[in-house]
Amino acid sequence: MTNETTPPAAAPGRVILLTTSHRVAPGLLSWPAWQALHGADEVLCADAAHPQLPYVREAGVDVAVASPTAQDLVDACAGGRTVLVIATAEGDSALTDGLARLAGSGRVSMPDLELLPASYDLPGARLLDLVQVMDQIRVECPWSSQQTHKGLAKYAIEEAYELVEAIEEDDREELREELGDVLLQVVFHARIAEDDEESPFSVDDVAGTIVEKLIHRHPHIFGDDSADTPEEVKAHWLRTKAEQKQRSSVTEGIPLGQPALALASKLASRARTADLAVPLPPGDGIGYDLLALALRAESEGIDPEAALRAAARAYRNAVLAAEGAEG
Repeated sequence: MTNETTPPAAAPGRVILLTTSHRVAPGLLSWPAWQALHGADEVLCADAAHPQLPYVREAGVDVAVASPTAQDLVDACAGGRTVLVIATAEGDSALTDGLARLAGSGRVSMPDLELLPASYDLPGARLLDLVQVMDQIRVECPWSSQQTHKGLAKYAIEEAYELVEAIEEDDREELREELGDVLLQVVFHARIAEDDEESPFSVDDVAGTIVEKLIHRHPHIFGDDSADTPEEVKAHWLRTKAEQKQRSSVTEGIPLGQPALALASKLASRARTADLAVPLPPGDGIGYDLLALALRAESEGIDPEAALRAAARAYRNAVLAAEGAEG
């Protein structure tokens, strides 16, 4: 009588899909990612130009450039082997979909599957995507490649007004979209500026300038000053701004081309902040009446532009109602 025993089942093996991000500097991988890379029996990557490959190989990991199918991976895991796939920046949807189909068929003994993030994006990392996409569009799009600062100026104004409308309508979804449209104008202009032959600058220069300005104008946060109220913060801001700009008048830096009510309100705000007693200029007519109303609104903490827009929307609704009544 023979003593037959059932052979132990072969270990299922393991597939690790290591996801990477082009938004993170190459080589900055998590410790679990490095452990998985060194512990795998085989490491594959479909992209020969993947930015992580030089650093992974420098760390002593042998990486084969290959584009395995789902069945190839299953076969490679036979005998309990671990195969790690370094995913491309765009992901490997064909591979993951293939593995899902094999697993769902029930006809294949599947290895263990693990999705391992190699790194995590920092807040604001998607801005790098925007810069990258804008760079490609600037080079390859027949329309975008020909645009200039002057040609795009009107769009910046339009997008700013649409953003204001989304804010006043309290439309969160629209607000998110319009903020993106305004951000696009900044990135587009910065990309155009890179092509200037005499004085080029990039979006990094733009960001660096505003970072320096914010730090300089917030000494109560980044320096030795203190501010406990919004009024003290505003006083800090105006004082440091005046020192930086070395203006001889509070009216300097106010764009005269802005809407008239906003212009009047801004002038009144500057005069009030500087404790200037400014009488209304003599004059008759609707313009002076509107000026007086704008100054009154500013003194009461009301934005005259926003107030008039709200009233205009109410008037628009009245027009629509009148049209409906006639129809």
